[in-house]
Amino acid sequence: MIGLDSPVVAVLGDSSKKRKAIEERLGLRTVDDLLHHFPRRYVKTGELTRVEELREGQVLTLSGRIVGSEIKTYRDRRNGRPAFRVETVLEADGPRLTMTFFAKAERVAQWNARRLAPGRRGVFVGKVSSFRGQWQLTNPQMVLFGDPGEDAAQLSLDAIHEYYPIYPLTKDVDSWDIQRAVAFALTVLDEFPDPVPDDVRTTYDLEDVRTALEWVHTPRDRSQIARAQRRFRFEEALVTQLVLARRRRALRAQGAQARAGGGGLLAAFDARLPFELTAGQREVGAEIEHDLAQPHPMNRLLQGEVGSGKTLVALRAMLRVVDSGGQAALLAPTEVLAQQHHRSIVALLGDLAAAGMLGGAAEATGVELLTGSMTKAQRTAPMSRIATGEAGIVVGTHALLEEKVLFADLGLVVVDEQHRFGVEQRAALTDKAGTPPHVLVMTATPIPRTVAMTVFGDLETSTLTELPAGRAPIQTTVVALAEHPGWFERVWQRVREEVGKGHQVYVVCPRITGDEPEQGETDQLDLDEDGNAVPAERPDGGLAAVEDVAPQLSEGPLAGLRVDVLHGRMAPDDKDRVMRAFAAGDVDVLVATTVIEVGVDVANATAMVLLDADRFGVSQLHQLRGRVGRGGFPGLCLLVSRAEAGTPARERLDAVASTTDGFELSRVDLEQRREGDVLGKSQSGFRSGLQNLRVLRDEKTITEAREAANALLDADPGLARVPELAVAVARLEESVQADFLEKS
Repeated sequence: MIGLDSPVVAVLGDSSKKRKAIEERLGLRTVDDLLHHFPRRYVKTGELTRVEELREGQVLTLSGRIVGSEIKTYRDRRNGRPAFRVETVLEADGPRLTMTFFAKAERVAQWNARRLAPGRRGVFVGKVSSFRGQWQLTNPQMVLFGDPGEDAAQLSLDAIHEYYPIYPLTKDVDSWDIQRAVAFALTVLDEFPDPVPDDVRTTYDLEDVRTALEWVHTPRDRSQIARAQRRFRFEEALVTQLVLARRRRALRAQGAQARAGGGGLLAAFDARLPFELTAGQREVGAEIEHDLAQPHPMNRLLQGEVGSGKTLVALRAMLRVVDSGGQAALLAPTEVLAQQHHRSIVALLGDLAAAGMLGGAAEATGVELLTGSMTKAQRTAPMSRIATGEAGIVVGTHALLEEKVLFADLGLVVVDEQHRFGVEQRAALTDKAGTPPHVLVMTATPIPRTVAMTVFGDLETSTLTELPAGRAPIQTTVVALAEHPGWFERVWQRVREEVGKGHQVYVVCPRITGDEPEQGETDQLDLDEDGNAVPAERPDGGLAAVEDVAPQLSEGPLAGLRVDVLHGRMAPDDKDRVMRAFAAGDVDVLVATTVIEVGVDVANATAMVLLDADRFGVSQLHQLRGRVGRGGFPGLCLLVSRAEAGTPARERLDAVASTTDGFELSRVDLEQRREGDVLGKSQSGFRSGLQNLRVLRDEKTITEAREAANALLDADPGLARVPELAVAVARLEESVQADFLEKS
């Protein structure tokens, strides 16, 4: 008996080469995996496929009609014997293509010519090439419609209706290999357990799983495809939302110590602020204070534009917790950012950060910095003050997660830049507190509502939208060297002009030296229609690297200006020295990698030049741009790129140049990228990202699934009445847990 759990070979036949490719490269190990490997698109078999323009090397999949086949004889140059080829002309809606089939024996050539008789239709796949001014389809593969007996060994033609499915493929596997195995599986399987309960299907008008599988793989019309796809997207959204809702409920059930204040530290800080909080900062501050006063842990995502004042909101929450007798930890993704946060918190607090020191205020607390590069001797005193509770606020990197770091009473964890931290780091800090601490996650990468619901579904969301007074507009221009190579010289003239006005400039490169990227960074890649990464072309002379660009500028177009460098491979003391020098105005031009992406705050920096800007993603470009225009002076951002007009890379840059609205750009970012990567492991903890669901396209489906998930858990917290659904939820929870164990 073949069942859903049977190995995929049960419906594949005996080709060991194809079996290995399907199991290992496509990851389809069971019949159930195969049935959930859905077509990426469909070719309409009843009409000729529209072919616009042909390009050398392009892979075509089309529905076409044969208009002529001719057998030609030639002499095989290797052995001098006669050989045969069938030249066939294929017609689509557009240019005609020729196909050539070689045969050593005349009877094979005659058989091919009969199969490829004029008028016969089929689906054809091959690579386009040009030979003697004619377009060819080389090494074509095909499914021919007509006499089923002739092609029975190749395909179950009964299963082909008006729409022929085209599947995501890998080397050695063709669409018809998958189609034939799926068609066979659908005829021999009797039982199709359905994870979506009957009442949920009725409420949301969804097909049962058997119908949906038949419609998605062997559709008769467009409406069947649409309804089947909607059903599977809803199922994925429902399982995801159940996992997140169970997480939320488990967190609430854990209990936490309410942190409702008591001391006078926050009041003293507010009284000394030299400016008014924005309405948004006051509103979000009130939400956080309400959460902190509850007997269950706060789990809140604070998102806002670059420069919207998130750090101030987080600091006020930290002071509230210190007032209640607890400690607060701020976890930053890089040492540069941790040092910057530490400096700015100490500066904001003034004598309120000088507990136990001469001149310290009566309400003061201690602020400590802990990073991985500090020596054992440098860490001893801070770790002691953290363990005794003298340090109310602790700023650090991953070093805070080490077992040796002990807190007296950790009440709040603030995580900066969530896209650099996974769920496991959050969990490790949570383990350091006796009761679960309250958690506040800050991100300057704005997140559309459905992404927040899908990725950070276990977090409540607060958003800061207004920028504080003093933020100036930023002009962004794409410097398109493909069309205007002469503009490059003008870039450095603009840099000189900014420095001449007394301002400072960042020059950002995608590499440190040679082809070495910053730690943890990868180039932004574009994807083909199968979702596979298309390798970006290497420009002549390689990509801009900090250690090459800085001397070139010092000795060339920026000679006489004070140029320095900053990247992640420098010693921590050197990084700190450079940042302090830049902040103090002792450096005119800072040539850096993306280490300056978040949190670096130098009010006098007004311009940024991004070299090979197409190597950065949309959100990253927006983040980097946010480093300028912070001191009330207009900002300038120049995106230098060799990307050609009309390419995805150029579209990305044009989008960033067209708006400074981070929420709009985050939608562009998601539309351009495979969302599993956007939501990737680092953010959601989900091993494979999303399979069928797209958070922008399927906003309504995700909202409905969240509603259904909450109703199911309210009625049946253990999902005992829906065992099939409980299995699917447990499987996803295990994959999240497996990921956690793998990385911890």
